[in-house]
Amino acid sequence: MGIGSMWHWIIVALVVLILFGRGKISETMGDFGKGIRSFRKGLGEEERPAPPAPPAALAAQPQPVEPAAKPDTAPRA
Repeated sequence: MGIGSMWHWIIVALVVLILFGRGKISETMGDFGKGIRSFRKGLGEEERPAPPAPPAALAAQPQPVEPAAKPDTAPRA
């Protein structure tokens, strides 16, 4: 009866089922699956670039004002 025999794994599975019960194992696996989904979702959000700014936000920014032309102060001949 080595580590790879079929009887060994059947006995281990029976002991685990007796100790934890079917409900507890399925609940634990469900929580594990939710954790993996949450992890994948977090990775997907990190890789996405930020959405571009909407055009309305760009129009709300103040536009640079060009300086007014200086009056001609040179003496006339």
